[in-house]
Amino acid sequence: MKPLLERIDPVFGSSFTIREFTGLTPVSKPFWHFHPEYEIVYISKGRGKRHIANHISYYEEGDLIFLGPNLPHLGFTEGHFDDQVEVVVQMKEDFLGREFLNVPEMQDIHHLFERSRKGLIFSGQTKMWAGEQLRALINEEPFERLIGLLKVLKTLARTEDSTLLNADGFAFEVNAQHVGRVQEVYEFVGENFQKEMTLEEIAGRVNMTEPAFCRYFKRLTGKTFTQFVNEVRIAHACRLLSDEKLSIADVSFESGFNNLSHFNKQFRLITGASPREFRNNLRSIVE
Repeated sequence: MKPLLERIDPVFGSSFTIREFTGLTPVSKPFWHFHPEYEIVYISKGRGKRHIANHISYYEEGDLIFLGPNLPHLGFTEGHFDDQVEVVVQMKEDFLGREFLNVPEMQDIHHLFERSRKGLIFSGQTKMWAGEQLRALINEEPFERLIGLLKVLKTLARTEDSTLLNADGFAFEVNAQHVGRVQEVYEFVGENFQKEMTLEEIAGRVNMTEPAFCRYFKRLTGKTFTQFVNEVRIAHACRLLSDEKLSIADVSFESGFNNLSHFNKQFRLITGASPREFRNNLRSIVE
């Protein structure tokens, strides 16, 4: 399966696209895709996995993401929760004209667009405020919608509640042949990460020898295949840790790790915290 180039057309009378999805909206299977537009995604509640280029992480209690153009990514939600709302804004770099971002008044927003090329997430009050503002834009007239979007962009440009994902490492960027192979790998790992996987098996799926596959995958994603599998497993473990009924050992096993010590080591290496510390942080967020 090759990645899909998502075609995005602004609605009549508008220079950008804004859409709202609710729990009543039919959910399609997430697919690996890219598009030349910048994208802001606000998820009001729920949890999910961010898989953006070579970045993998997990979120709780909703999310606010800003992605630059041509960053391959999957859908971000794991099903829908009651009253969950997802707002997606998509715009081309020149949606206000080729030189508009270069005027002095747009300096902060221009810098925001540049930082988004590696992916940005927003937290705290900024996430909540911007999310509500984006939801309100849905019912505005085109002119007020544009002014409202600029206000949101200005706030996102100036806030300290942002984190750079450093979602890069794809030497091919949007080359369909290469991304098609990586998509095959991602789908296989996503379906089989809870059990043992061999390099021979995955290399065979993309018709490569083991050494050639290792070099190819490292060159394209900036990480080894083993690193990638561990990150997928740890992202799954982050979701399981929200279930207080599961012990740390249970989470380790359900995430594909057969050795608890190795699980603890990889978890801290990838998240910067131990599984127990991560669970405690989740508990404090819920409380």
